[in-house]
Amino acid sequence: MQGAELKDLAYMQQTLDRTINPKRGTIYDATGKNILAISSTVETVTVNPGNIKKEDKEKVAKKLSELFELDYDTVLKRVTKRSSIETIVKKVDKEKTDELRKWMEENNILTGINIDEDTKRYYPNSNLASQVIGFCGSDNQGLDGIEAKYENDLKGEKGSIQRHTDARGGEIGEEGENYVPAVDGNDLVLTIDLNIQSIVEKYLEEACIDNKCTDGGNVIVMNPQNGDILAMATYPSYNLNEPYEPYTDELKQNWDNMSQQDKTTALQAVWRNKAIADTYEPGSVFKLITASAALEEGITDTDNEGEFCCTGGIEVAGVRIKCWRYYRPHGSESLRQALMNSCNPVFIGLGQKLGVETYYNYLEKFGLLKKTGIDLPGEAGSIFLAKDKVGPVELATISFGQRFEITPIQLVTAVSSIANGGTSIKPRVVKQIINSKTNEITDIPVEKDEKVISKETSEKVLSMMESVVSEGTGKNAKVAGYRIGGKTGTSEDGVNTNKYVTSFLGVAPIDNPQVVVLVTLYNPTGEGGHQGGGVAAPVGGQILSEVLPYLEVNKTGEGVEVVEEVQTPDVLGKSLAEAEKILKENGLEAVYEMDSEEIDKENTYVEEQTPKAGITVNKGSKVYLK
Repeated sequence: MQGAELKDLAYMQQTLDRTINPKRGTIYDATGKNILAISSTVETVTVNPGNIKKEDKEKVAKKLSELFELDYDTVLKRVTKRSSIETIVKKVDKEKTDELRKWMEENNILTGINIDEDTKRYYPNSNLASQVIGFCGSDNQGLDGIEAKYENDLKGEKGSIQRHTDARGGEIGEEGENYVPAVDGNDLVLTIDLNIQSIVEKYLEEACIDNKCTDGGNVIVMNPQNGDILAMATYPSYNLNEPYEPYTDELKQNWDNMSQQDKTTALQAVWRNKAIADTYEPGSVFKLITASAALEEGITDTDNEGEFCCTGGIEVAGVRIKCWRYYRPHGSESLRQALMNSCNPVFIGLGQKLGVETYYNYLEKFGLLKKTGIDLPGEAGSIFLAKDKVGPVELATISFGQRFEITPIQLVTAVSSIANGGTSIKPRVVKQIINSKTNEITDIPVEKDEKVISKETSEKVLSMMESVVSEGTGKNAKVAGYRIGGKTGTSEDGVNTNKYVTSFLGVAPIDNPQVVVLVTLYNPTGEGGHQGGGVAAPVGGQILSEVLPYLEVNKTGEGVEVVEEVQTPDVLGKSLAEAEKILKENGLEAVYEMDSEEIDKENTYVEEQTPKAGITVNKGSKVYLK
C-alpha cells in the first residue's frame, strides 16, 4: 500500500546529493564587449563525517580551520557530527583548495572531504551603475537591480553529484558517483553604454559635491527613438563587490558604533534607485507637457506676439498665485517667450483653457498616470489627485508642475514622446538575451504605443525648447556647435521642508533628437543656490558636450569649429608619467584625482581610462585616469 512512498523515502535516505552551482550569466554593456558582471570559478568544501576515520577527525578539523581561517571548535563539531554532509566553507579560491588536495594526498585521507566547483559574482567596474545592475546573495541569487529582475535568465540550472550511502554517510555498492552537470545561465546585453555611464557618473558626482546636495542626485540619458536607457546614475553609489560595507567616509568612521537597524537603513538607502523608485515635484520642466497639450488642442501657437501678459501673478478661485518673478513681471509675452522665461501665470491660464478632463486625458496619453514598465525592480507610480477631486486651484498648480509627484523615469519617458515626433515609447535596460547552450540571441523588442501628439506639435515644442537654451533660463546648458533644447525646473521637496529639488531636461540635437537627458539634484545647499538654470543646466551641458561627440552626432548651426579628431590611445597598465606623455603626443590632456606634487608618477599605474582606447575624440579633449 505504501510502496511508492517508501521507495521515495528509501531513495532520499540512501542517496547523497552534492549540489553543483551553475555559472551565472555574464552582463555586458550596450557594445557587447564591456563586462559589467561576471561569475568567476571558486570552490566549496564539504565533509561527510561518517567517511572520516575517528582517529583523523581532529587532524582534519585542525587543518581545515587553519587553512580557511575558521574557528577550530566549530569545524570539529561539524567533522564529528552524525550527519551525511556538512558545509565547511563556500566560495574559496582554487589556491587554497589545491593546498587542501595536496595535504589530503600527503596524509592519505582519500574520503570524507569533498571539493566541488562553485561560482562567485564579480563586478569589474565596482561602483559603476550600481543601482541598475544590483548584486547577488551568498547563494548566487540576484537580490537587486538587473540581477534580481532577470534572475530566471541569469541563474542557470544546478547540477549534482549523487552516490549511494549508508545511514552514517559511508558508500554502499560500487556504482561510484553519478554526475549531472550544471547548466550555465544566459548572458544579457544592456542598453547601458559603459562610456556614457562613466561620463554621467563623473559629472553627477562633481555636481552633488560642488553644490552640497544633501540628498544626492540622479541622471537619466535615454534614446527617445527606441527607449534605450544609455545611462542611469544615482549618487551616492556603492561598490557592488562589497554591498554590505559602508560607502562614505562618515559611515566608515561611525560604522562600528551603529546599531544593526541603522546600518540596514543606511545600506537600503544607497541600494535604492532614486531614478525609478522616488517621486518628486518636477516643477517648471512640466510646463513642456502643458505647452504640448495646449498646442495640440489649438488653444495657442508658439509666436503670437503679445498673446499673454504677466503682471506678477494670477488670481484663481480667490487665491493669488505668484509668478517666480513677481517683483519684476515679464509683461507682454508669446508662448515661446513664456517658456523661455518659465512664466507661471501663462501656463496656469493654458491649464484653465484645457480644463480638467482634457488635461487628465493628456496626462494619461503621456503615460504619467501609470508606471512606465521599465525592466527594473522597485518602480514607483505617480501621485496625482483623483480627477474628480481637482478644483481650479489644483489644476492651476499642476499646470506649472507642482503639488503632484512623478518619478524621473516617467518624466524622461514623457518628454521622449515629444522628442521622437509624438509617439509613446517604453523605456528598457536590457536589449538582448544570449542562450548559454546555443549562443542564440533573443532581441528584446522596442515597444511603441499610441500617438500622443502630432509631429507638427512635437516640432513646435522642440523649437521652443531650443530657445530656452539659446536665450532663456537654460542657457548654461549650451554646447558649442550643437543645437540643444531644454527646460529648467525648481520645486519644493515637500511642503514647508525648506528643501528644494532642482532639475534640467535636455534634448539633442533638436533637428533629430538622439538623447534626452534629465539631471535631478536633491536639496542643493551650496553657494550656487537652488535654481535649475544655475545648478542643474550646467551639468546637462557638460554631459552633452561629451556624449554627443561619443555618439558621433554631427555638429550643426552657428559657432561650429573645425576641430582635428584623434583616437584615444591605450594607456592601461602604463605608468602615470608614460600615460601623460602618450596622451600629450596625441594632443590629449590627462586628468586624475590626485595631488600631482605627492605622486610618484614613475611607480603609479593606470587602472582605468575614460574614454577607453580607440574612441574618436576632438584634439584637446580630456582623458580621465584612475
